[in-house]
Amino acid sequence: MSRIPETAIQEIRNRADIVGFISRYVDLKQAGRNWKGLCPFHDEKTPSFNVNPDRQIFHCFGCQEGGDVIGFLMKHEGLSFPEAARNLASELGIEIPEERGSADAGLTTRLFEANGLAQALYREALGRPEGKLARDYLVSRGFDGAAAERFGIGFAPARWDAVAERLRRHRIPGEIGLTAGLLAEKKSGDGHYDRLRGRLTFPIQDVRGRVIGFGGRALESGQEPKYLNTPESPVFRKRNSFYGYPDALESIRRAGRVILCEGYFDRIAFARAGLGEALATCGTALTADHGIQLRRRTREIVLVFDGDSAGRQATEKALAELLPHGLRVRAVLIPDALDPDDFLEREGADALRRLVDEAPDALESAIHNALRQGATSPDQKADVVAHLAPLLARVADAVSRDEYIRRLALSLGASVPAVASIVRDATRRSSQGTRVEAETLGLTRARRDDPQERQLRSLARLCLRHPGLFGDEMALRLEEILPGGAWKSIILQLIEAAAEGLLIPDGGGVDAFAVEARLDEEARLRLREIAIADDVSVDSDRPMDRILDDLIGWFDRRQRDARQRELNRRMGDPSADKEALLAEKNAALMARRAQLGIGSSGGV
Repeated sequence: MSRIPETAIQEIRNRADIVGFISRYVDLKQAGRNWKGLCPFHDEKTPSFNVNPDRQIFHCFGCQEGGDVIGFLMKHEGLSFPEAARNLASELGIEIPEERGSADAGLTTRLFEANGLAQALYREALGRPEGKLARDYLVSRGFDGAAAERFGIGFAPARWDAVAERLRRHRIPGEIGLTAGLLAEKKSGDGHYDRLRGRLTFPIQDVRGRVIGFGGRALESGQEPKYLNTPESPVFRKRNSFYGYPDALESIRRAGRVILCEGYFDRIAFARAGLGEALATCGTALTADHGIQLRRRTREIVLVFDGDSAGRQATEKALAELLPHGLRVRAVLIPDALDPDDFLEREGADALRRLVDEAPDALESAIHNALRQGATSPDQKADVVAHLAPLLARVADAVSRDEYIRRLALSLGASVPAVASIVRDATRRSSQGTRVEAETLGLTRARRDDPQERQLRSLARLCLRHPGLFGDEMALRLEEILPGGAWKSIILQLIEAAAEGLLIPDGGGVDAFAVEARLDEEARLRLREIAIADDVSVDSDRPMDRILDDLIGWFDRRQRDARQRELNRRMGDPSADKEALLAEKNAALMARRAQLGIGSSGGV
């Protein structure tokens, strides 16, 4: 793959809407100049992830991940720099020279290409004579051609080599199809055959609309299993994938919630009823990774499962994964053991919407269901508490947890302290280790509370945003008075970059990306922090030159005080040359008086 020109990289950074792009993955809310959300790179309950559209960068104050839009895509998707840059360039319509077919072409790029070819084949096959059985099945479920096209539904031909042949025709090796999960290896080891055959197909996409895998639904009796998904691959991880991306993203933002269901047709039923915020898991139970994904996008989840005992069990399992993330979970069990698709067909869209809108609190429902099993004898009451305690222990908010404990105790006629004690024991057993994150944030806060750290940070921020205040003479003075370390390196490099004209247009200050490459890792992290954080001392209504004077004065005084302490220490040394030290002290005093404009007579 050919080297990407620096001009193209800069064009990607300039043209990409970093807020819009990252919003596909994180629920961002505007906070001053920045946009904030829960970090996608570590688990957190309080947003510390910031995106700055002016500088086109992101930074997390919790885990210290940060960079530009290319860096975000690299980290989130596990891509190399060239792969991420080329993906973004393609999306933005930026042409980059590329040597096609080179040996080092990115694996993920080939996997997406293979999945795209398979999706095109499945869509074509649905409209051909061989797809009649699939079309008849869709009609029986109330689908016409427009609905099938809207949801990308296709048909995997009942042949053994339809996809394998399509990939060969486009010079994609069978090993790529095997890795993507589209093909399986023949027992003889001689070639590959199609994994999905004679099935209705549902494309599973990532938030960018790229096909990462497929679900296949059986169409004939005796065809097992009823649903067959392509296996996991480097681009398809079932533990954090949902069916319904990216169509649901805008609806989730508007509705402020996610409707979580179990199957492909269920998700489609909600979308057809005007509830586009629905998502479905992809052939796996809900996981902690799913919970993290959902918490970054919304605070409210509505679980919709079949109205039978299996549906109730699924609700409780989902609660166990969702509650630790601080999500507010409601749940509804569809009556008469219907699934959402059947309920939509029988009762209509308005009834399905009412069912979701009126869904009760999921944990309350779990308490009521447990009580219905019997809670009259002491042993039965103990069993109910033992059953529910692990769920109550996973409620993230302490106030909410105490209220659920109180309600459970009142429902049972039991002592609140007794129930709370059992829940506390369950909490200790199931507690998640967040000590490292807390310590990291504590150290960060402690560092920022240091007076010298605050002043250095403000000076660097001022230099970044208002480089015109700093010239060669200022650089020499700062070289002399600033303490060594990361901040000093940042400030001096910012001044040098400004002198070289490495500036953001329209008064945006120094281009942080131009400086990052000149710094070590610690300094890069600090530069990113000041590039993305609002700083009251810099954004003050006071003139910038006065702020700079105050900062310089602070470091002058600190340096002078340090010299004075050192002179006093040396004066206490019996072997010291007292006359020389006194002369040095007098010289320092005269320099200070001259700086303050005080004459020899003592007047001002």
